[in-house]
Amino acid sequence: MPAPPHGTTQPQGTTQPHEATARTATQISRTDLLINDLVTIYLAEGFQHLGIADLARRLSCSKTTLYSVAPSKEQIIVVAVRAFFRGATERVEAAAERPGDPRDRIATYLQAIADELRPASPAFIGDVEAFAPAREIYRRNTQAAAARVQQLVGEARTISTELDPTFVGVVAGLVMEAVQRGTIARDTHLEHSQAYAALSDLLVAGLA
Repeated sequence: MPAPPHGTTQPQGTTQPHEATARTATQISRTDLLINDLVTIYLAEGFQHLGIADLARRLSCSKTTLYSVAPSKEQIIVVAVRAFFRGATERVEAAAERPGDPRDRIATYLQAIADELRPASPAFIGDVEAFAPAREIYRRNTQAAAARVQQLVGEARTISTELDPTFVGVVAGLVMEAVQRGTIARDTHLEHSQAYAALSDLLVAGLA
């Protein structure tokens, strides 16, 4: 778009490019903060029982503002659940990238998962299991984490020769999938974070 001739003024109501960029960045920042607030509420209380009006009142915002996140309650839930697992994955991976003994990295990785899941209330986990789109997000994240554990166990091959690292990795993956499906919680009464901490202890002892 050509600039106006020298000495002329920008037509009234026209937005300068830098102003539009600044407004867009501010809008993104506000949306991210809103999603973070939604994640906090959902983790503590679950989400199925919360309507848009309830959330707007809790967050001191309008329903229109909430619908700027996504156009429906169900899609807002998906956005928030995806944001939770994406942030958790980034922090867990950062912890696993720290140098150290391969066995320590396995423990660090699984303990980091346990730490990330600790704020997740039984209500949140139950709602995730009951809501297919959220359950699928959790399932995919669990599959990726299980593959990562298998990789870390494989790197521990030179440390321990008592156990087949491939076998250990597969077993760890099966346990992690059972945690995600809720089987471990039903059979042991361990919360998801507690199950990951117990798995960490088990793997480190087996690879010692």
